[in-house]
Amino acid sequence: MWRLGFFFHDMAFGLLTVFIPLYVITFQDTTILGGPLLAVGVMTAIAIFCSIPASYLWGFLCDKTRHYKIFILLSFTSIAIILFIMTLPVAQNLLVFVGLYVAMQILHVAHESPKNVLITEHYSRNDWERSFGFYEGLTEIGFILGLAVGMVLFASSLAFSVSAVYSLYLCSFLNVVAFALAVLLITDPIMIFERRLVGIERTLDFSHRGFEGSSRLMDGLRWDGSLRQDNFGIFACAIVIFALATSIFFTPLPVYLKEVFNGQSQFVYLSYILNSVGATIGYFLIRSKARSMDIRKQMPRFILTRSLLVFALTAVVMYMIMPTVLTCVILVCLGFAYAMYYIMMISLSMEIIPEGKAGLFDGMVNLGAAIGALAGPLIAEYLSYYLVFFITAVLFLVAFFIIKFANK
Repeated sequence: MWRLGFFFHDMAFGLLTVFIPLYVITFQDTTILGGPLLAVGVMTAIAIFCSIPASYLWGFLCDKTRHYKIFILLSFTSIAIILFIMTLPVAQNLLVFVGLYVAMQILHVAHESPKNVLITEHYSRNDWERSFGFYEGLTEIGFILGLAVGMVLFASSLAFSVSAVYSLYLCSFLNVVAFALAVLLITDPIMIFERRLVGIERTLDFSHRGFEGSSRLMDGLRWDGSLRQDNFGIFACAIVIFALATSIFFTPLPVYLKEVFNGQSQFVYLSYILNSVGATIGYFLIRSKARSMDIRKQMPRFILTRSLLVFALTAVVMYMIMPTVLTCVILVCLGFAYAMYYIMMISLSMEIIPEGKAGLFDGMVNLGAAIGALAGPLIAEYLSYYLVFFITAVLFLVAFFIIKFANK
């Protein structure tokens, strides 16, 4: 039940995911940031770069104080206030809007590390994938509903400026609901030991393998085991590159989709809904299959799948092969592959990341996302969308080889 507040929070951000880029390109003063598409990229990049140290800070503070609920409440209530301010006349200036958006992203990440810790401390290691899968599946449904609401607003006869105000009011209200539910339902763990216990188990397992291997070798017997440990540096590199590729792809995507669908914004929301439907299927599938899967072997396959899908989309864009239909199909499959990768990676990362550094995972994701948020629109603006997709596919392929190396 404690996840219910996050459902309404993600519902708001589902609407904002497509709404914000489409809203920003309507500003008359976007030339001060280099043009409409670049304004989206610059705004997003600044926000994510600023959220990187914030992720480390929130992760450190929640583990240091051992209080997690307060940071979730801070995130929800501050976002509600900022979204309300965005409806005021003062926010019609692009630079003011960018400042508010940056502040919102910094405060948004305040709930990420505490949420991850709540899941890992409320459940045993064997249930982490199932728990993360259920959380992400539930919030993804909220995300889809938010996208659906956005599609309805843009499909209505309301003028954009009017629907924009209603969208911001609605998102603010949804975060107020999320705040109220969090107050009622979320409680801090009474005892915080699961991550520390997992660390002890990993150390004991390594020692056991070492003693077993040495004893067998001294007896002249063959030993097929391994003393290899997870190298977090390698996984960190893969996380950053994967996030970079994802951000390069998705930052300019709403504008590309608007062109594909001849300027009809409601179909942009529909495309994102399809992507989220694929992700939801993935989240609930891994929840039911997690205990029978070797995540270290399965994870690279979904990164490779994501690469091949984007290569396919590159061909669709270059040769205009049923662009509307095939783009939607590929987005569904991309969502599914992302969900499987994300649950596996976050569970493995929480296993490796020591206590006190819970924000490290989000910081690495944001590092790749920030660079990609700037690079994606730049490439799209001055070169072409198909080059954006090709570079994305290559980066996913690089992440695949890095993870394969880490698992050998």
